Amino acid sequence: MMDVPSSNQSHPPCQPWAVQNGWSSDTPAGPLCNPLPHLQQLSLGSASNQNPSCNHLQASGHYSKSRIAAFSTRTNPHHRVQHVSNDDHSVQQSVPDAHVLSRAPPTGQERNIPPCSLPYMNEETQHFNPQEMPHYSPPNPYQAVDPSFCSQHTYRSLLNQPQSPAHNHLPASPSRVDPQLNYSQQPAYDAVNLGSFVGYNEAPASPRAPIQQQPLWSVAAISKGSINTAALDHNLTPQSSNADSRYGLNPELLPSAVKVMAEDRAEWEGKSFISEHFSRLPPLPTTPCVVEDGGNVSPLAIRSVTYCVPCDGLTALLSRLPLGALVTPFSKQIACEKPIPLCRDTDCVLGCRFCGAAMCPAMGWQDCGQRFYCPFCGKFSEVPWQQYQPTKGVEGVRVDKDKRPELSMGSYEILNSEKGEPAALLLAMDVSSSALRGGHLEFVAQQIQTLLASLNREGHPSSDIRVGLMTYDSRIHLYDLSPELSRPRMLVITETEDLQLPMREGLLVSLKDCKESIDSVLQLIPRFSAECGDSSGPPIELPVKAGLAVLQGLKCPGKLVIFHTASLIETGHTNSSSGFFGTNKPKSIFQPSEKAISLAKECISQGCGVHMFVLSQQDVGGAWPGHIPYLTGGALHTYSYLQGELDRECFSTDLQRIAELDTGYKAELRIFVSKDLRVSGCYGLFVPGSNPGHITMATLDWRTTLAVELAHSKALDETRGAAIQVVLSYTSQTGERRIRVHTLTLRCSRHLQDTFRNYQAETLLTFYCKKMYCAVLERPLQELREELQTDVTEALASYRKHCCSSSVSAGQLVLPQFLRALPVYVNSLRKSEVLLPGLRSSVHQRLQQRCRVLGLDTCCTVRHFYPLLLPLLPSVDSSSPPNREGALRCTGSSLESRGLYLVHAPFSVLLWVGTQVPACTLVELFNASCFSSLPSGETNLPALESRLSLSVRSLISSLNSEVPYSRKLVVVKQGDTCEEALQRHLVEDKSPNGGASYADFLYHLHINSEVRPMQEGGVFGYVVSLRLCALCPPEGVIE
Repeated sequence: MMDVPSSNQSHPPCQPWAVQNGWSSDTPAGPLCNPLPHLQQLSLGSASNQNPSCNHLQASGHYSKSRIAAFSTRTNPHHRVQHVSNDDHSVQQSVPDAHVLSRAPPTGQERNIPPCSLPYMNEETQHFNPQEMPHYSPPNPYQAVDPSFCSQHTYRSLLNQPQSPAHNHLPASPSRVDPQLNYSQQPAYDAVNLGSFVGYNEAPASPRAPIQQQPLWSVAAISKGSINTAALDHNLTPQSSNADSRYGLNPELLPSAVKVMAEDRAEWEGKSFISEHFSRLPPLPTTPCVVEDGGNVSPLAIRSVTYCVPCDGLTALLSRLPLGALVTPFSKQIACEKPIPLCRDTDCVLGCRFCGAAMCPAMGWQDCGQRFYCPFCGKFSEVPWQQYQPTKGVEGVRVDKDKRPELSMGSYEILNSEKGEPAALLLAMDVSSSALRGGHLEFVAQQIQTLLASLNREGHPSSDIRVGLMTYDSRIHLYDLSPELSRPRMLVITETEDLQLPMREGLLVSLKDCKESIDSVLQLIPRFSAECGDSSGPPIELPVKAGLAVLQGLKCPGKLVIFHTASLIETGHTNSSSGFFGTNKPKSIFQPSEKAISLAKECISQGCGVHMFVLSQQDVGGAWPGHIPYLTGGALHTYSYLQGELDRECFSTDLQRIAELDTGYKAELRIFVSKDLRVSGCYGLFVPGSNPGHITMATLDWRTTLAVELAHSKALDETRGAAIQVVLSYTSQTGERRIRVHTLTLRCSRHLQDTFRNYQAETLLTFYCKKMYCAVLERPLQELREELQTDVTEALASYRKHCCSSSVSAGQLVLPQFLRALPVYVNSLRKSEVLLPGLRSSVHQRLQQRCRVLGLDTCCTVRHFYPLLLPLLPSVDSSSPPNREGALRCTGSSLESRGLYLVHAPFSVLLWVGTQVPACTLVELFNASCFSSLPSGETNLPALESRLSLSVRSLISSLNSEVPYSRKLVVVKQGDTCEEALQRHLVEDKSPNGGASYADFLYHLHINSEVRPMQEGGVFGYVVSLRLCALCPPEGVIE
């Protein structure tokens, strides 16, 4: 396997690697089966300019100096972009935008270097002594080995090893770029470029393709001259970093996710996306854009994995990529967008009476509007005479289409006539002996008072909310808050096994009527004495059962907010289905107990969302209390005894967000798809049922996102396309029962290339994340990591086989245009703490991270796996304040010792300070006189009036408003021990938990995509030679 787990996993120990360059200092015991070639065999040309004579030269792998010189006179020493037209086969050349990061040495300096002998290094590095290199014998690529033994795991297992945090050094400065390099055009027949850098090519479309082919971004073969052979000179010393590749790849030249996002922002800047019938590719989820509903749902509500569905299952299987959609049914519109139209149920045209699908623009009208065709079941339904309207035109459009949102809009909402009970807010406080000794009950009570005061102000939408209060230790204390009473009454329940409420009236009272009563109780709670408290504390299920009983007794949904301080213990026996006792299922730490699932189901049926604040830290031992909150649409918030001011600020912010968050209760989600498709799976934070197309949830908010997987049952009609409808039925805060309908129509195609060209890497990342994080409940982590790599490898091999032109050589990696960033995303997902635990990641932290990530929407998911790295100091030629437009790649080489950098992720925000930051900058931002006096760790920036301080604090505040949880700013000083927290976010580098770097992962994807067909007996019917190459991306497109 590619990533080697850390030492806290039960896997056989691996051979340790050398500290400096990542290679073993011991000679291997025997020859290895390694299909990686020597550099003599690397492909030397670019994809679109090779002719047979050049291919013959490449195949030989040996050149005399005279022949090299002869070719060098005809070739340009710089790379170029070529585009070959399908029509006239003319070659168009353009000057690339990106900078060249290293110059090639003269051709006379070329050497035959085994790819596994030296790490890649820049030409202007330090000196080294060749005698100090480890004695490693590279395998012979020509050695005859049994093909069955040459599996991809043989060489994939050598890719990475766990690293000690002490050995992860962030580079002091990035690679320098020469922006003045000149680029000249070159005739198309110059196929071999021995003195060039990397050949970047826009591969031509295949003349055999029945449709116009998408631009194909191919990673061309690197020539011998482009491998930096200056490292072999005795005057140089190797310098390694976490981003260095073992196979001679320059990480700065690989496809950049940052550039993909920047290009998409530039394309949609100042524009609006109109979601019309058979919608085209929308903007990326990280691109802010106004969406206009033109008859198709907004991508904020339903984002299809591909916007061109393959017509049959065979074509879908051939793509090796999933088919599905990301559903955010309760999504909200931005300020400048029109709100979702609302209509009454008595005024709406009824939907299909056979399958239950709601009326939408995808319905086809016939017989002058007397009946309509349902694409979700393929049947015709009659229209009631009260709702009949004639049709017009050849398309059979009803004359009242523009007046009815259900006929013209991709999203609309129906207000039911029946009204239910409004939602309530129930607060539960732990008053056990440990909580009383903790000393922070007074702070919690003050924060609750502040919260209720903000909700009670005039004009607030939650001013009429019903509020209840209870406390608990080993018993339950309920409070009668009836306004008729002169003071509140406390009711004590000692029988907690079978809870029976002594009364119902007065437990939940309107906030404006009970504000004074609650304040008086909150003032007395810190004075409680532990009369009969158990030292072990109450179980975590006790307040959940008590709060649920209150809501059930009053027959209303609501939010249950628990403030728990005692030790985390769990009552009852361990679940037999958890994989540890009495079952053959794989053992998993992520599986909740049967008791937790049962209690969560009761909360779901009542519409009770549990939010838990744990005020003690207990990562070792004890039960994890987060299963019930996350399965009911709530969340778990943990604090270390509220010791510092930062913890208290986060507590206050999180509590305020929970109370003010717009929430849907007792939610029921139904998913309809075209009659020739079916819902094969649904992944997210919910208790799964027997039907993946029917989901029930206790609560949901605008970030709740599910991944829906689809499969073919029959071949789709290319003329009708495909349709997906999501019908959400929920209860609002005021008790209104509403139905929100989202409908997405997609076009279909029989051509595989149409499917590939309509995938987006960010959507695939979110889909894979939700699917894999749900699969950890039942499957081993190593199997999931290998499945991710296999899926991407087979997809690239299939794209290469079926969608590339014949001019693409065996030594090139080819990526679809909108999947350029997929390898770096998938690698970041593979080496996340959930799938690959690190040395310092506890079980509770991994459980928390899994549930938090599963609850993220698409934009935040992308930011989690590829954080935003922003320089805070203006460059020499710019005086603009720091902003998110100048993002850098998430690698240590992007950090300069003279700079300040902000790392933004959904759950953390870090500020990295270089050792050579000017003293005046430290004074302006931190009010610190020098680097040594600057404290590191969690902190608050001082409120200074300098321009830098104002801009940085404004930027951090803006970023904090976009994430679902409060965060503490962490200052990371260069060379400090807390740099490991930053290294986890530099996803393009090798991770502290042993995850592979982006460069190494991309190299192995390329190797596997070419070698796999031969190992599997030609599954794709594709056979290539082993003239493999070091990888670099198409210039002008990727870098």
